[in-house]
Amino acid sequence: MSSHHLTLNLLEGSVSFNFSSTAAQELKAEINLLIESLKTVTNHQGLGKAKSVPQNVMDYQHIGEVFLEIFCNPNIWPTPFAAKVLITIHDKNIRLTTEAELTRIIEDINQYLEMCI
Repeated sequence: MSSHHLTLNLLEGSVSFNFSSTAAQELKAEINLLIESLKTVTNHQGLGKAKSVPQNVMDYQHIGEVFLEIFCNPNIWPTPFAAKVLITIHDKNIRLTTEAELTRIIEDINQYLEMCI
């Protein structure tokens, strides 16, 4: 299994780390489920219903050369385009916790997977 550097563009700056294409495909699948949850919330709000069925949060975790966690609560964002995710990356020497735009993370993962082909 080959690993390349995945670069995630954050609100300010970026972070790059070794990540396998298999892990990237798994992350993409998790994000696709998140997008569906966000659309469900948006559609429910668009119908003028006061209360929707709460959607499950996305709490993706991957342990590799570094630990990566991406968290998003779809119930607090009005649309998928407004959604942000909380990212935590750490190893034994450093820990980074920050926010990033969901749409940008999707672009980063798609670009990474294209590079892996």
